[in-house]
Amino acid sequence: MNAMTNHDILSNLRPDKDFFIGIDSDGCAFDTMEIKQKECFCPNFIKFWGFQPVATAARQTWEFVNLYSSHRGTNRFLAVIETFRLLSERKEVRARNFKMPEITALKEWVRNETRLGNPVLAEYAAIVKDPEIDRALAWSKKVNEDISQMIFGIPPFPMVRESLARLKDSADMIVVSQTPVEALKREWEEHDIDKYTKLIAGQEFGTKSEHLKFAAKGKYPDSHILMIGDAPGDLKAARNNGVLFYPINPGTEDISWERFYKEGIDKFLTGQFIGSYQDKLIADFDKLLPVTPYWA
Repeated sequence: MNAMTNHDILSNLRPDKDFFIGIDSDGCAFDTMEIKQKECFCPNFIKFWGFQPVATAARQTWEFVNLYSSHRGTNRFLAVIETFRLLSERKEVRARNFKMPEITALKEWVRNETRLGNPVLAEYAAIVKDPEIDRALAWSKKVNEDISQMIFGIPPFPMVRESLARLKDSADMIVVSQTPVEALKREWEEHDIDKYTKLIAGQEFGTKSEHLKFAAKGKYPDSHILMIGDAPGDLKAARNNGVLFYPINPGTEDISWERFYKEGIDKFLTGQFIGSYQDKLIADFDKLLPVTPYWA
């Protein structure tokens, strides 16, 4: 789909309830971050860009960026660029005289595009015929293939289903994610929780900030719009739109969802969420994911 079509789908959503909630998927609704990153993304990252000579450093860096840092949950192509940046600075890589692969063309693409997914990249690849872009696309397609074969039977975190059921009569809900839509639909439909959502928006629909902007901003009071996520990018999307944020803390996701079910929902629906309650949640969340790598 082109940009107008996807943005139109979001823009054409109309409020049916008084409240709106955007929910991230990987690592937030589902415990799929670790297995996807460690078993699907990282091995293919090493394989496609030839990081075998520095595989240990490459694995550590990929997992730091995508799981344990302030970049957690970022778009896969942005993650490639950040991992390249950190790897190029590591003394282990320099000590082995490893020559970093070239990704200038990929950097240029992400500078000029917000819909950072395979369909748009494939269109771009057909135009520019650049081997760097072809490699990035081939890697991303193989990641998707591996995920489709490996990721199944993983239920939502405890209290996710219960929370959605409690909210269905009060809030319009959509999935706000940088995962491809096909994978999102498969996972949400497998566990029969897609029925609680008005739309499943993935990377093909643009950034998470754009998801919230086009789907909710101006249609509901800002205090009636909530983003639920497990990554700094989710918090950024909420802040960019001046709306509320509830964190699902990496490592204690079960506790976060139980707290949301028992107190967060009521505070959101009764106007008690904004202020000291949200501030404390975000302060605790901010401490969990560092900017600086542990090896620096």
